[in-house]
Amino acid sequence: MNSTITLSQLGWQPVFQQQLTLEDYEQAKIARILAHHRNGYALQTEDGPVTLEIHHSLPAMTVGDWVLIDSNNHFVRLLERVSLFSRKAAGAKIAEQYIASNVDTLFIVCSLNQDFNLSRIERYLAIAREANVEPVVILTKADLCQDSDEKRQQVQALDSMLMVEVLNALDTSSYSALESWCRLGKTIAFMGSSGVGKSTLVNTLMGNEVQQTGTIREDDSKGRHTTTSRSLHFMPSGAVLIDTPGMRELQLTDCESGVSETFADIEALSQQCRFSDCQHQSEPGCAVQRALEAGEIDKRRVQNYYKLLAEQARNTATLSELRDKDKQLGKMYRSVQSQSRQRKKGY
Repeated sequence: MNSTITLSQLGWQPVFQQQLTLEDYEQAKIARILAHHRNGYALQTEDGPVTLEIHHSLPAMTVGDWVLIDSNNHFVRLLERVSLFSRKAAGAKIAEQYIASNVDTLFIVCSLNQDFNLSRIERYLAIAREANVEPVVILTKADLCQDSDEKRQQVQALDSMLMVEVLNALDTSSYSALESWCRLGKTIAFMGSSGVGKSTLVNTLMGNEVQQTGTIREDDSKGRHTTTSRSLHFMPSGAVLIDTPGMRELQLTDCESGVSETFADIEALSQQCRFSDCQHQSEPGCAVQRALEAGEIDKRRVQNYYKLLAEQARNTATLSELRDKDKQLGKMYRSVQSQSRQRKKGY
């Protein structure tokens, strides 16, 4: 990467420009977070790269964020985001994990071999729509699949307006279908499970080996996990590319509207039920059950809709309790610090 780069090449847009004051122009430098490491953030300004050490006073930030720093490369403030991807931290840990921010298009990568999973694709669609980011489903490894057309139709059936592209890693010309999203100043994020060909796709679009690739395991046709951290790259086309590690677990939180939009057909049916509080089980006049019996909607899709709604509600409530506790703890710390300062002053 060049030591100097323009704001346009970093993905700067008018919505961020509008947040700046005259004082910002005179005293601050604009930077974008390229990577988040254990002990700090790697930033890029027009003048070159900068490292910002992690400190408890900093707000929670992630790859793709825009920040202002002063002449000494100290943090000034975080600019308001236009989009943010987050999830409940994997495992039993109660915490929210930021994935990427300020993304224009999300490439949802899914392979056409045994990893193909419609319910997982719906999960990614929900977080894209919650963030108001355009989703594009990319089906990889067409060269290893005998029924790629049928599977493509299954994905398209989720939403007639959804953009779906099928790629063959052995045919680089098939990647040209993605060019319209990879324009100067646009930020593209890649998400998908481990081993779906994401790193191969990133390398092809970048024109060089920026990510290590793995081979296919023979026992289950799944690829080996290769990308281990979120990172931001600059594409030859002028677009900004954010790659993320393969996520075995993507727990939804604060995603009710995203789930509703992803399952708009089921939401519309539920409005036709006889009772407004219908649980869509065995109630009389249930439009959802009637559609299921008539074969008008897929049972798998309905079950996944209920699952994702319940999951995001549970995680949202859990994280909300955590935030409330953190606020109370912060108030206590500030009160103790204030009392300590007053004692030192002799009050």
